[in-house]
Amino acid sequence: MNPTNPASILAANLAVFLAPGFQLDDVPALWSLARSHALIDAFITLFRGGDEEVYARLHVLRELGIQAEATRWEPDALRRHFSYLDTVKLETVLKRLRENGLMVFGEDGTYSLTDAGRNALAAISALLRFGESEDAELGFLTTQLAGMQATGSVSPEMLQHLLAKLNALTESFEDAIASGSEFRILEARSRLSANVRWLDKGTSILRELLSDDEISAETGRIAHSIGLAQSRLARVDAAFQRALNKIESQRVTLGASGVSSSDAAAWLRRLSITQIVALGHGAMRGGVRTQYLAGGHELLDRAESALSEEVQRIEADTALPPPGSADMNISPETDDLSLLIRLTDKLAAVEQEAPAHKLVLGGGFGPASYRLSLLSLLGGVEAQAEGPVASFTQMPYDLMLEATLLTLREDEIEQMSAGQVVRSGAPASTSKDDSPRPGTTDTTTATPVSP
Repeated sequence: MNPTNPASILAANLAVFLAPGFQLDDVPALWSLARSHALIDAFITLFRGGDEEVYARLHVLRELGIQAEATRWEPDALRRHFSYLDTVKLETVLKRLRENGLMVFGEDGTYSLTDAGRNALAAISALLRFGESEDAELGFLTTQLAGMQATGSVSPEMLQHLLAKLNALTESFEDAIASGSEFRILEARSRLSANVRWLDKGTSILRELLSDDEISAETGRIAHSIGLAQSRLARVDAAFQRALNKIESQRVTLGASGVSSSDAAAWLRRLSITQIVALGHGAMRGGVRTQYLAGGHELLDRAESALSEEVQRIEADTALPPPGSADMNISPETDDLSLLIRLTDKLAAVEQEAPAHKLVLGGGFGPASYRLSLLSLLGGVEAQAEGPVASFTQMPYDLMLEATLLTLREDEIEQMSAGQVVRSGAPASTSKDDSPRPGTTDTTTATPVSP
């Protein structure tokens, strides 16, 4: 091992973190990181130091990275471009980027970005492009997976990262539902809606990936697990709606103000701690003390029931009552279908058509309403069932109701919708000589006579 090689130096330094008897070669994952020390050093350079130093380095690196027309810059050109920065601070930033391999100062006296610098800048730019409402990690992983799938270099490690992110999202959404907080549920639902496009994009990538016959067994297993995780996320939205419906049923309206308990909670969430303390000042003061008094008669009643031997014996008796013999001659309850049978017989006697009110009237408002509801079932979906009702609905008749009312004033019926019961295939007539006088109200309901 070359002691001057940066990888060798890093391996020697990492050895202090390993337990006795282990070497860096025994941990492949850690060794792969040590082999990528050049790229990792680039990120260490960018993010080491104070916050202001990190922001200054990132800004300078991004400004140079977007200069696509020129790939080399003279020192004076850089000073003019960054004239809004302090000259000494700018030189310090350029020196730090140059010494750590993000920039290089060529023999021709010009600066240029190295491959490590451009790779670090591209990764950071990809993370910064996502909106605030989107999940940056999910979007970044999905876009990286799409690029690797397009180039045929999808790795199980990248799929594992995506699977872990989907499982983490599912757990966070389930925690929001379990909390019962309307605000957490709405926030989680908004987060899910903002990332729908990444879930859809991930689904299309998985379909193309699984359609490849040359996919490895490990990659296929992880891809199937990702599909199951996406299916769970797809069902979360329905769970959100059920939880919100439950909260809606428990919502309390404060008097006739139109303000609900959710509105009050949302208003309180916008206040600072100081404002909430001010609102609560004096609110917990003790009210007027209420004296509860009991007279002699009340005390005597309580004492009598507590000291009575009969009452104590009844309360202490937990024995079951003696068994009794069941009456074996009791017939099971059956529905009274006499009205249905008689209406079936009357309907069977109709050759072509008959006024609907002639078949409905008889026995009062209740039986009439029952018959009218039965006539409305003619030709309905109940024709596929079995039993007396199905036999009735299968009869070759149709109920034709009109938009006018007939004034009856008999048999507890004030008015009823005009109409005819017509045998299927026969044309319905528009009027009958024996029909009562039609009304003018546009409805199809039967109403009882007003007292």
